[in-house]
Amino acid sequence: MDKYVLLRFAHLIGLMLMSAGLIGVFVADMRSRQVRDVKLLAQAVTFIAVFYDGLVVPGALLLLASGTWLIISYYGGWQFLKTPWLVGMVILFGLEFIEGPALFHETAASGHDILLVIVSLGALRRSDWTQFVIGIVLACGGRG
Repeated sequence: MDKYVLLRFAHLIGLMLMSAGLIGVFVADMRSRQVRDVKLLAQAVTFIAVFYDGLVVPGALLLLASGTWLIISYYGGWQFLKTPWLVGMVILFGLEFIEGPALFHETAASGHDILLVIVSLGALRRSDWTQFVIGIVLACGGRG
């Protein structure tokens, strides 16, 4: 089987893990905000940790590894800087990878908007910066 297909498959699995984890974190976070019982709150917080550590982090690491390998192998290393959609994905992923855990306490939905922009960049693969700029404006508009 072609190495490119395997790397893309690994990248897709990473996206699925991270997305499922973020959805789980979001649901558990919303539940934790509704309960008044300490035991239920502790359970929701435990679920948040399980989803984050068990799905989001491994998914992000798989995305990082497979994405880096794809860029090096198939996009000419630093030549990817000439491809706006790919640069946008790398920038946003890097920011969320670093910033996400730091802002995690603020809202569990913080990564969802940026993840949606990243996925849209990879799916549509526009050759200009319009989609990136519009996506960032819309995603950050809800964070203030």
